[in-house]
Amino acid sequence: MPNGAGAFASVARAAPASEPCRGQGRFAVATWPANHYGDAMRIAIASDHAAIEMKAALREWLIEEGHEVADLGPDSHDSVDYPDFGYKLAAVVAEGTAEHGIALCGSGIGISIAVNRNPAVRCALVSEPLSASLAREHNNANCLAIGARLIGIEMAKACVAAFLGTEFGGGRHQRRVDKLSNPSC
Repeated sequence: MPNGAGAFASVARAAPASEPCRGQGRFAVATWPANHYGDAMRIAIASDHAAIEMKAALREWLIEEGHEVADLGPDSHDSVDYPDFGYKLAAVVAEGTAEHGIALCGSGIGISIAVNRNPAVRCALVSEPLSASLAREHNNANCLAIGARLIGIEMAKACVAAFLGTEFGGGRHQRRVDKLSNPSC
């Protein structure tokens, strides 16, 4: 099973010889033709056994879009516990190895709860693009959760595209986002 940081290099596609790379170390990113999300991003993706096919399809699509993708597992349909993969995804995003995370399980509920246990991560469970966009704009979500048994791959792609294509609005939303990581009792 791939682990966090090293997984990026193993799935990132090589740039044509005429295109220079920017970045350094194992996270060098090829200068790709512009996509509708802006610059290439480092994205981590994880699932449980119920979402293996959706994870593979999203991973390949994101690579085609020019992003670096770390597949944090699992690698088979064997039954696994979604919290293990949710915690791994949250750690990679919290430490900054990945800019964004995509968490998948059958309903999206369990893995989103696991990811959100990390106070540095804000994971939004979505099933349509407007919620994905608002999660970024209003909540500065850095992870997206999707239920693979609830929506199809095209809707999942639309959600991911909306999420990646939206910037945090800041302003009045910032103080609320600050409270998400620092609850006062």
